[in-house]
Amino acid sequence: MGYLTTEQKSKPPITLSTLNKLKANGETFSCLTCYDASFAHAMQVADIDTILIGDSLGMVVQGQTSTLPVTVEDMVYHTKNVARANNHALIICDLPFMSYATLTDAIANSKAVMQAGANVVKIEGGAELAEIVSVLVKNGVPTCVHLGLTPQSVNVFGGYKVQGKTESQAEKLLKDCETVVNAGASILLLECVPSELAKKVTQTFNVPVIGIGAGVDCDGQVLVMHDMLGVYTRKPAKFVKDFLTAEENATKDITGAFKAYHKAVKERTFPTAEHSF
Repeated sequence: MGYLTTEQKSKPPITLSTLNKLKANGETFSCLTCYDASFAHAMQVADIDTILIGDSLGMVVQGQTSTLPVTVEDMVYHTKNVARANNHALIICDLPFMSYATLTDAIANSKAVMQAGANVVKIEGGAELAEIVSVLVKNGVPTCVHLGLTPQSVNVFGGYKVQGKTESQAEKLLKDCETVVNAGASILLLECVPSELAKKVTQTFNVPVIGIGAGVDCDGQVLVMHDMLGVYTRKPAKFVKDFLTAEENATKDITGAFKAYHKAVKERTFPTAEHSF
């Protein structure tokens, strides 16, 4: 798993200000999902910039068929696990399905995951989230708004499909981004969005934009940890790359995979056109 060097121990924590400076300087940042202390430690050794406590844990940890069964209690438990082993990466935590359907729920559940160790909460949707975003930020809760393919809405979409392919879809996504940024969103996350549209979003808005299946021009990149380690319970998505067996991973171990991923993101050698739409 590796031990922290003196330099790693003394590294300042990544904050939203750090991500904004990286964006302003044209630099990228890495993000991986994480659900426990051991992998959080390995990610710190590998200098991963941001960690997402994803409701993807429903599928990769719990064996569910979607993210929908995940509860706030699940997210609190896993956030606490990760936070105990991390003092470098910015921690983003998903609010799970229907846990922010009302303002009252959004406030109470954001409080729970923030007190568990999250630095930012992630919610899925578009312009309809503006009031929630505004109220949360006024109460000291930064938000990451997840747009494009939003897994909690898989039943509305009729499956996991690329979003923003038509002109009207692209216009709606851009308007949604504008609305939530104006409401105070700190980060945007785009999933399964055509790379040219993701590039336009990244260039248009002054907040960091994280991509997954959204091309190389986003400010940051995220993958589900299990996917990038080649641990698949289903056919991997187009945007997934196995860094455990990749040529770039000289040590062929897990920490080496995290390091190779971080380096590839920083140098913009991942994702390639092969991993983009």
